[in-house]
Amino acid sequence: MSHRQISVPKSFENEATWARAVEARKEDEFHSAYDRAIKRIRSEFGKTYPNIINGNEVYADSTFKDVSPANTSEVLGVFQNGSKKDVEIAVAAAYEAFASWCAIPYKERIRLFGKTADIVSKNKFEFAALVSFDNGKNRFEAMGDVDESIDLMRYYSSLMEENEGYTRVMSKTGPSEAVKSVLRPYGVWGVIAPFNFVALTVGMSTGALLTGNTVIYKPATDTPWMGFRFCQYLAEAGLPKGAMNYISGPGGVVGNALVEDNLVQGIVFTGSRDVGVASHAAFTSKDPRPFIAEMGGKNAAIVTKNADLKKAAAGVASGAFGYSGQKCSATSRVYVDKKVKAQFEKLLVDATKNLKVDDPTRRDSFVTPLINSNAYQKFIDFAELGRKDGRVIFGGRAVKSGDYAKGYFVEPTIVTDLPKDHPILTEELFVPLLAVASTDSLDEAIQEANKSKYGLTAGIFSKDRKEVTHFFDRIEAGTVYANRKSSATTGAVTGTQPFVGWKYSGSSGKGAGGPYYLLSFLHEQTQTIVK
Repeated sequence: MSHRQISVPKSFENEATWARAVEARKEDEFHSAYDRAIKRIRSEFGKTYPNIINGNEVYADSTFKDVSPANTSEVLGVFQNGSKKDVEIAVAAAYEAFASWCAIPYKERIRLFGKTADIVSKNKFEFAALVSFDNGKNRFEAMGDVDESIDLMRYYSSLMEENEGYTRVMSKTGPSEAVKSVLRPYGVWGVIAPFNFVALTVGMSTGALLTGNTVIYKPATDTPWMGFRFCQYLAEAGLPKGAMNYISGPGGVVGNALVEDNLVQGIVFTGSRDVGVASHAAFTSKDPRPFIAEMGGKNAAIVTKNADLKKAAAGVASGAFGYSGQKCSATSRVYVDKKVKAQFEKLLVDATKNLKVDDPTRRDSFVTPLINSNAYQKFIDFAELGRKDGRVIFGGRAVKSGDYAKGYFVEPTIVTDLPKDHPILTEELFVPLLAVASTDSLDEAIQEANKSKYGLTAGIFSKDRKEVTHFFDRIEAGTVYANRKSSATTGAVTGTQPFVGWKYSGSSGKGAGGPYYLLSFLHEQTQTIVK
C-alpha cells in the first residue's frame, strides 16, 4: 500500500427524501405515506421497553413514562430506570465483546452498517413518525433527522472503505524492515445522547462501533424510544451481542456511572455546557482518555447594510424557529446594521407570521412543542424578561387553547432593544426566542458575536464579497454560512458541511459528518517488523 492522505468518498449521495419529493412533485405521496406511518406508530403506544445488556432484556426496579411533548396525556412507552449496577454489568459485557468485535475485518463492519442503513431507509417513514411523537419534530424535520442518520452510517462507512481501514505502509530505515501505521480502537465507549436529534445518537454510535469499539448507549430521558428503535435496527442487521448496550435512566445515575467507570476508555457526549465540562473534567482527571463533547451554541447571524433583507429575514426566521429553537445550531441572536434595522425587523416579523404553530404530526406544522416543562417554563420566564428589559415585536406567549392545552406549545418570539450584555443575548436558551441588536459596523457585529463562550455556527447576509470574506476570516465559529435563505445557521449536510464547534461548543476540533470525525475514536499504533 502506498503512503497517502486521508481520502474523502467520491460516491456518497445523501438520502434527501423531502427534497426529492418536492423535486419530483410528489409531496402528496410523501404526506400520504407519513400519515400511514403515524397510524402505525400510534398503535404501538404504551408498551414497556427493557434495557438491553449483552443482548438480554433487563428490567429495573423502577420505570418512567415517555410522553409526547405535544400531548402529555399520551404515554408513548414505559422505560427502565437503569442503575449503577446495570452500567457496571453492561461495561463488563462490552469489555468482553470488544476483543471479538474489533477483530472482525473492517469490511465486515462496513457491510453491517450498510445493512443497517438499508433497514432504516426501508422503514424511514415509521422511524420519522416515531421521532415526531418522541421529540416533537414536524414531519419535514423528523424525516430530515432520519435521512441524516442514514447518511451518517453510509458516509462513515465510505470513509472506512476509502481509507482502507486506516492502515498505511510507512517508509522504512532499511531493506529488512517493514513498518505500518495502524489506527486501532480504544475499547468500551459511553455514548451519551441528547433529545433533539436521533442522528446524533446514530452518528456517535456509528463512529464508535464502525471503528471497532463497543458501546454503552444512554438515551436522553425525554426521548428513549427513538434510540431504542435504532438499537433494534442494529440487532436486526446482525450486530453481535454486547457490542451495543442500551441503558435508559437519569443522567445523574447512568451518565455519571459511565464517567466513573475505569473500564470505559472513551465517551462521546452531546448536551449542555455545564454537564459536558464537569463530565469531561471527571473523566479525564484519572487517565488521558478521549472525551468528545459537543456542548451547544449561541449562534449569531449578521445582517449588513448591503444584505438582501428579504433573504436575510427568511433565513433568520427559519434558523431561529425551526424545531422551536431546540437545536445547538439555532439562530438565537442577530446583529443588524442600524441603517437597515427597522426595515429588517418588519420583514422578519412578516416571515415569522407565516410559521405555523401546530402539532408535529400535522402536515403544515412548523413551530412544534418544546420538549418538557422545564423548557416551557424557561421560555415563559425569558419572554417576560424580554418584555421587561427590551421590546417584544412578535410572539412572547404560551399557546394553551384547544388542542394545545396538554402540550408545551409557545409562540416564536422576537425581542429587540436589549442591553448588549443581556442574558437573552448571551445565554443558550434552547427555546424559540430570537434577539435582534443593532450595530454601527460589520466589525462591531463580529466583535459582539465573538464575545460568546460558544463557537458553533454563525451566518452573514451581505451582497459584498469583501464583507463575506472578512466575516469568514474573523468569526470564531466552526460552521459558518453566507447568504443562506433556507436557514441562517442550521442545516449542515453530511459529507458536505462538517459540523464542528469551537470554544465551549466542541472539544475535538473534528466535525461530525466530515472526513476526520472517525479519527476521534481511534489511536495510532506503529507496527515494525524486522526480517
